[in-house]
Formats: sequence, C-alpha cells, structure tokens
Amino acid sequence: MRTHPDSRPCAGTGFPARPMTDRRDELRQGAAQLGIELEDAAACKLLAFLDLLEKWNRAYNLTAIRDAGEAVARHLLDSLSILRFIGEGPVLDIGSGGGLPGIPFAICRPQQAVTLLDSNSKKTRFLNQVRLELALDNLAVVHARIEAWRPGTPPRFITSRAFASLRQMLDWCAHLLTPETTIVAMKGRYPGDELDEIADRKLSVAVEKVAIPGISGERHIVSIRGF
Repeated sequence: MRTHPDSRPCAGTGFPARPMTDRRDELRQGAAQLGIELEDAAACKLLAFLDLLEKWNRAYNLTAIRDAGEAVARHLLDSLSILRFIGEGPVLDIGSGGGLPGIPFAICRPQQAVTLLDSNSKKTRFLNQVRLELALDNLAVVHARIEAWRPGTPPRFITSRAFASLRQMLDWCAHLLTPETTIVAMKGRYPGDELDEIADRKLSVAVEKVAIPGISGERHIVSIRGF
C-alpha cells in the first residue's frame, strides 16, 4: 500500500488528518464517479467522521458493517449518493443511527440545515460528539421518536437509510408532510412490495437505481412528493 504522509489539520476543526492513503484516494475517486468534487476540508472531515464511527462502534453498536475495507464505500459513498436528489431547504434524517446519511450530507452542504433524529440515547450521544468534534454548525441532533417530534418549522426534505418501510415513513411522518416536502428514502433492492403498499395513495413516486463505487449490490433512491 502506498502512503503519502500528510498531517495537515481539517480546516476549522483542529482534528488531525489521516495520512493520504488509499482510503482517501478511494473517497475522492468514488465521489468523482458520483459527480461530486470534494473540497479538501470536506474530504478530511468525512474521513475523521469515519474514524469516530469506527471507534465508537466498538462500544455503541452503531453499525453492523465492521470491515474497515468496506467503510468508505458502504458508509461515505453510499450516503453521498443522495446529494443530487436533495435541493435547498432544511433536511431531516430520521432513524439516523450512526449518522448515515445525515452527517456526510451535512459535511458536504455546510450552508444547509440538517437535523438528525433518533430515539436511541446512545446513538444521539455519539451524534452530538461528532457535531462538536467536527464543528458542524449546520447540524442539530434530536433524541425523540419521529411520531412525537414537533419542530417549529417542518423540514423540506426527509431522508432515511434502512430505517423503515415506505408506508411506515409516510404514517410516522404524516404530521411533518406539506405540499413542499420530499421524502428521499435509500433502499437496496428495488422495493416493489413497499411500493405496492402505498400504491393507493395519490402521490408522486420516482425510483432511480444508483451505482455506488465499491458496492456490488443494488441501490435505489425513492423520492416521494405530492402530499
């Protein structure tokens, strides 16, 4: 493995950068294949987040993916695949768990307000730690169940990754949905059964298959509008 020592800190964090290894190369090249040009500060923070996720996962069980060789693709690049599906306005990531896709999104869109919501206190403790250590001023963390959460301003976009079925998302988020809301759900295989469950609702539903560098399995993004 070739390495290029680089100890420059992440901009605005004081968090030391990892050496310029194949992991950083994989992130940059994978992002480019997704049509994303990562700035140095964003790439550094994404890898620093990955370090924190791997460290805390030993005690908090934040993710079932424990193979470090898969982490860039399955955590970072997979999360970044939703960037082009989300426009301007507040973003709510429900069932955020280890902060995926919400934290990578917040890192790449520092001017966009992102709220991470989870009902597990250990996970929200981790999310708050990431927010502080990486100086993510656009990020808020909420410890609550989505059905009970009542924000002052409804989100413009609601995201999730492997959180619930489409029908459950629609039911649990009903009090947050407005004509301007878009749900952006990350799925693996084509969610035919889930789509059938909501076929009787008068909604605009679009499903797009996406290719994630480094991941051989299927990935689909479901966008739902028209509430």
